[in-house]
Amino acid sequence: MVSTSGDSLSDPSTLTYYRDELFAMADIVTPNVKEASKLLGGVSLHTIADMRDAAESIYKFGPRYVLVKGGDMPDSSEAIDVFYDGKEFVELRGHRIKTRNTHGTGCTLASSIAAELAKGSSMLNAVQVAKNFVESALHHSKDLVIGNGPQGPFDHLFRLRCPPYNIGSQQRFNPDSLFLYAVTDSRMNKRWGHSIEDAVKAAIEGGATIVQLREKDIESRAFLEAAKACMDICKSSGVPLLINDRVDIALACNADGVHVGQSDISAREVRKLLGPGKIIGVSCKTPAQAEQAWRDGADYLGCGGVFPTTTKANNPTLGFEGLKAVCLASKLPVVAIGGINATNAGSVMELGLPNLKGVAVVSALFDRECVSTETRNLRSILTSVRCLA
Repeated sequence: MVSTSGDSLSDPSTLTYYRDELFAMADIVTPNVKEASKLLGGVSLHTIADMRDAAESIYKFGPRYVLVKGGDMPDSSEAIDVFYDGKEFVELRGHRIKTRNTHGTGCTLASSIAAELAKGSSMLNAVQVAKNFVESALHHSKDLVIGNGPQGPFDHLFRLRCPPYNIGSQQRFNPDSLFLYAVTDSRMNKRWGHSIEDAVKAAIEGGATIVQLREKDIESRAFLEAAKACMDICKSSGVPLLINDRVDIALACNADGVHVGQSDISAREVRKLLGPGKIIGVSCKTPAQAEQAWRDGADYLGCGGVFPTTTKANNPTLGFEGLKAVCLASKLPVVAIGGINATNAGSVMELGLPNLKGVAVVSALFDRECVSTETRNLRSILTSVRCLA
């Protein structure tokens, strides 16, 4: 109806047909704020509250879902869209990319949503993936100079020319990588005479599917050098590498992402620093924290401690009930952590909780003489449980 540049793309007489004919057949409609305003008789939309009201009003025309896009809101530092399913409003926040190359963003978003639905995604997940794709495409084409108009095209095919692990590349997060989540500990490495690099390499050889470097007792310079070496190891094996807490280290070594706790900066702020395409995890103990992490744009949750643990001070034990509460409330994939080892990992996965994708392990892998053997044994246990399910 109305392009990002403000040009009208349809005759005003078509509004009646949109509202009376098309919307009643639509699974989702995706107006930008200018289009939403025209659909509702020219109402002013300047705030998130205005966008919510508009989504609710448009929903009454008959579509199953409404997404009011706020990328054109001039006074917002973020690209915020409002999703509405008739019951709940969801604010989808993205990084605002400064570029003139925005021609076709609305068409691309709608097409991407349709493609994700065709692959079996839920509507909300399809919208999230599509929004992330558009944001990443804008990021990769922000400096293109093509044509003389006020708007340029953006690069839909950025994935073909951007190898994995490049800065800003959209290395799509796969929740299955949470299956066996290895968390390093420098004190345990020293106890057994292992370097950080050796410990990570051994864990990957044993079958770890993702690695987090959690190093509390190491100087920043040494940590960065170790992280760079671990990044090379993980990259060659196709295993994502995350850095615990330290966004600066993650940026410096071009890690695949960051995991933060409740006392660290929010996932929303981390996203601003890392840009699109990186993985962000958040430690959560309650459904409210899980909801906030999702709203802030996290990719997954770490929930625990499930069992008592000595690897983290003042870490309350949630037990199975606490884990269940978070998993049932979460819109994000969850990895269980805290006191998990070869004797109880199977019982955690046998809970069959929605969104529970794996277990995160520290001492059961790294406080052992042979890291690769312990990892292989735990991987075998988890695989057996998954096969039975």
